[in-house]
Parts: sequence; structure tokens; C-alpha cells
Amino acid sequence: MAGWRDAMRTLAPGLAGVAIVLAIAALPLWAEALGDDSRGEMLFQRHCSACHQIGPEAVDRIGPRLTGIFGRRAGAIDGFAYSKSMTRMGSDGLTWTLETLDPYIENPKALVSGTRMNFRGLAGGADRADLLAYLRAYSDRPRDIPEAEPTARKTDHDLDPAILGIEGDPEYGEYLSSECTTCHQRDGSDRGIPSITHWPAEDFVLAMHAYKRKLRPHPVMQMMAGRLSNDEIAALAAYFATLDQE
Repeated sequence: MAGWRDAMRTLAPGLAGVAIVLAIAALPLWAEALGDDSRGEMLFQRHCSACHQIGPEAVDRIGPRLTGIFGRRAGAIDGFAYSKSMTRMGSDGLTWTLETLDPYIENPKALVSGTRMNFRGLAGGADRADLLAYLRAYSDRPRDIPEAEPTARKTDHDLDPAILGIEGDPEYGEYLSSECTTCHQRDGSDRGIPSITHWPAEDFVLAMHAYKRKLRPHPVMQMMAGRLSNDEIAALAAYFATLDQE
């Protein structure tokens, strides 16, 4: 846990000794479910630090500060200019836990389609586990945060590449689209709800399957996505991706 001890050096000298004792006492309760926080620190510097800060003195930069991210509602830091999509997801109830951060780090658009975070994602499950261990070290009382069973070292949450490879039929998608367009606008305008036209088909498929797996929290969309087969989702993705080209 060298990364954690190094982080404690940034605390006020009078508190550092107490903080290290408390942290070491708490870590065994969750560390085994995650990864190596010292390696996670290296991954944070490589992939995240250009936009984010973390630690007691962290401030918002291009991205919001990540101190205390576990248990925090998405889009919740006052004064930070989140994307409209992130704000909506927070309003819908998206909260950052192991269960939601793991797929977000793997592919940000799987959870927040319109996120402005310019990060392609971290594919390796072990890398995500290490990074999550580092991020969680800077959240208050990590052992007390309620959440589902950690998914960081699992691979069964990953979307089967065969599903992403389904070639959707745009004409069938148009037939299916009537329920979608009772709320979403065909012209791509945003009238209180996000647009779903002009999306890359893969992003659309990832988003719908995130609703099916209840990673995205909107209950109506969870219900709608749960009714659709893989082929139907692919067809809708193909239709809305090409709608502006008609």
C-alpha cells in the first residue's frame, strides 16, 4: 500500500500519523476486492491527471476533482460546469460506486452518452481494479459505503462483442422507433430530454444495454430497453445513426 502511504504525506503533519493508522485499519475490509492502489496511482497519473486532481488539496480543473467520488451523485459538485448529459444522469439517480465506476472507466459513453470526458476507456479489468483502489482511498469512510458486490475484477459485465457486431436493419429500426419518438425528437433537437439521433451505432447499443443491466438508473428507460432484443436494439441504433442522412 505504498501509494496510500505516499498520499498521506500531503496531509497536515499533525494529522498524518492518525490518518495512516485509521486507513490501515480500514483497508483490509475492501482492498482485496479491488487491486493495487500504488499501481492505481501510476495509472491515474498516466490516464487521468491531465484533467483531474485528487487528494486533500484537489481542485476542479478541466474535469471535476475526484476526492470523495465514491458515494457521490453524478454531476453533484457545485459550481462545476458538467455536460448536460452528466447533469441529467445525476438527476436520474446515477451514483458513483464500484458497480457504476467500473463500466464508466471501461467506456464512459456506456453510462453517459454525451459526456465531455475525452477518454476512450480502460479495457483491462486488472487496470480498472487498481485505479479504483486508488480512487477509493480518497473517499470518506470507504468501508461504510453501501454498494453492490464489486465488479472490478469480473468480466461477465462486459458486453459480448458479438452483440456489438450485429448489423442492424434501419428500416426495421424505423418501424420500431415510434415508442422512442414519443419523447425523443426525430430532428435531433433537445427539448428537455437528450437527443438520440446522430449517435454512432455502437454508442447507442452500449447505452441501451446499460439500461438493460440497470447501470443507467432511469426506470422508464430500463423498462423500455428490457423489452428489446439484441437485434431490435441494433436496428434502432442503425436507424437513428442515419436519420439525418435521409
